[in-house]
Amino acid sequence: MTEAGAALDARAAAEAVARASYGKLVALLAARTRDVAVAEDALAEAFTAALVQWPTSGVPAKPVAWLLSVARRRGIDAMRRRRTATDSRQHLELLAEEAESRMDDDIPDERLRLIFACAHPAIDRGVRAALILQTVLGVDAATIASAFLVSPSTMAQRLVRAKARIREAGIPFRVPERAELGERLSAVLEAIYAAYSEGWGDPSGLDSRRTNLAGEAIWLGRLVSALMPDEAEAQSLVALMLFAEARRGARRDPDGNYVPLGDQDTSLWDNRMIDEAEARLMTASGLSGDEGIGRYQLEAAIQAVHAARRVIGRTDWPALATLYHALALVSASPAVAVSRAVALAAIEGPRAALGELDRIAPDRRLADYQPYWATRARLLADLGESDAARAAYDRAIGLERDPAVRRFLTGQRGAA
Repeated sequence: MTEAGAALDARAAAEAVARASYGKLVALLAARTRDVAVAEDALAEAFTAALVQWPTSGVPAKPVAWLLSVARRRGIDAMRRRRTATDSRQHLELLAEEAESRMDDDIPDERLRLIFACAHPAIDRGVRAALILQTVLGVDAATIASAFLVSPSTMAQRLVRAKARIREAGIPFRVPERAELGERLSAVLEAIYAAYSEGWGDPSGLDSRRTNLAGEAIWLGRLVSALMPDEAEAQSLVALMLFAEARRGARRDPDGNYVPLGDQDTSLWDNRMIDEAEARLMTASGLSGDEGIGRYQLEAAIQAVHAARRVIGRTDWPALATLYHALALVSASPAVAVSRAVALAAIEGPRAALGELDRIAPDRRLADYQPYWATRARLLADLGESDAARAAYDRAIGLERDPAVRRFLTGQRGAA
């Protein structure tokens, strides 16, 4: 094999290990010291060493164990340089681990503990999703920054502070006990869903970073559900994301114009994803037990009703109204009431639905919530109240960032 070919093989092997085991290695390296930054730096040095050594020595039979051994030595060297009292004790412990370690594939999986540490209440809510993406998947700060619409320097600073917080606050690397699991698991799932929502915000798929982010969030969700197979909400979140992702190809027509859900061509939906989503939702329904049905299970059930249109040819609006009513009992979001009004309009007409919107109008969160104004505008137009409808459309258009949706709303305004 040529030198260039060996280098390509080595890089391909390193990339494969990084994709499958990056988070597993970071979690194991950071579990004892709670220093995620040092663990990441040590692992980065190990990957650099691999790209230097593997082209000449060959890819080792057990590359994950090789990288772990090298990263441990790099971490030990970093602690030796710092030489604080705490680090000295950890240094000795790591030396003992390194001496006892064998080059095999029996490496403990600490990723779930790392995910819970990143979603700890002591970590700022706004950075949890980004922190999980970087530490568990190795997504770089620039990519995360682009997806979350902040500057790379700002995101880098937030991530550095969050990692320091884990170390300074002594946040434990552990899966919470059952009594405290509900709130903590909710934070983990919320962070994963936040990451997916950022990726979902690129409907045309033109921004590869954001589209990839959606895929990474689904991968994370699958990981959590695999590590916690008895948690209904973990299964339900994956189902919810898959139902949504299955429709990505139908959200825009060939000219890039926005296509509302009810008008989408169901033949463009991904049946494989929908089948998996339905199977996971069925699994979740058997896991709910005494704790009842959670938010993600209800949201996934709502998406399942929409997905059923590909089979029965219509939308079951009464079922949606019932599910939105149940979701409103577990979620304080006014967005749920807006969606319920849409279902109500299909069942009882625009007047009843407008009454529902009037009921929630005092909620200040609706002032800048585009779907509220777009729904209100459509209902007013259906009732023949053209001036009020156009005013509501103006508000919705001003709040919308997506050019395709703005064009759609502008067209609706013109017809009001």
